[in-house]
Amino acid sequence: MNELPSREGYLPFAGYRTWYRVTGESEDSGKLPVLCLHGGPGASWNHMEPYTELAAEGRRVICYDQLGCGNSAITAEHDPSMWTTELFVQEVSAVRDYFGLERCHVLGHSWGGMLGMAYAITRPAGLVSLIVESSPPSVPFWLTELARLRADLPAEVEEVLRRHEAAGTTDSEEYTRTMVVFYDRHVCRLRPYPDWLDRTFAAIDANPEVYHTMNGPSEFHVIGSLRDWSVIDRLDRVSAPTLLISGRHDEATPAVVQPFSDRIPDVRWQIFELSSHLPHIEETEVCLRTVAEFIASYD
Repeated sequence: MNELPSREGYLPFAGYRTWYRVTGESEDSGKLPVLCLHGGPGASWNHMEPYTELAAEGRRVICYDQLGCGNSAITAEHDPSMWTTELFVQEVSAVRDYFGLERCHVLGHSWGGMLGMAYAITRPAGLVSLIVESSPPSVPFWLTELARLRADLPAEVEEVLRRHEAAGTTDSEEYTRTMVVFYDRHVCRLRPYPDWLDRTFAAIDANPEVYHTMNGPSEFHVIGSLRDWSVIDRLDRVSAPTLLISGRHDEATPAVVQPFSDRIPDVRWQIFELSSHLPHIEETEVCLRTVAEFIASYD
């Protein structure tokens, strides 16, 4: 990856601090900044690192660790019930205000795409375009697709997973080791993982509270507060032009993504045939080109 100028720091939010990294120094004439929303919930910005290359076009790319995640971890005593979609929507607004992003593109991956969609539904001023990568508009329907994908796993793999989920021992080494079979098929099909993806998983392992509270113990066992989350009935409120990205082998299957395509007024969708849940990592060059061309058309 090219060396681009960047700076890091903290901004105040909700009585705590949100860590950020800005790549690029300013916008060239006719360019707008990109605000990136990482996945999880509870991950870190690291897996969004390939998108910092968009700054080479003459625009800033702003990434941040959402509150409670990565460099924005909270060490003071707090109530885990604070981790809600509404809190993180407010944080998007706080980041925009801090950097004076009067007009910008918003790009979210997985949970970040869900967050971006929840934000777009509020019709915020200056949201020029929205990019949603590998995200479900309805977690309940997504769970039915995850069950279908799990049914295709080797029987002995599914037996281990089900046994630990029933026993509440999903923190066991055997469960962690076995769930990788699903991840290899439907999360990231590259081996070895790129360094920035390893750092993202390490951030969740080091501080799993947000992930476990909102999602659950794994990508395919969603028992947290997001298990009933859906925005399907509000997608017609999204007024920003929207690009959908997903992988052919994605845990967010084409059937999961379809309602976005059906219900958002101004939308286009590209499925990456060699990718699962991380097209920007699994097919980096073509994915970044697709995003770059899309945002350039709305600058």
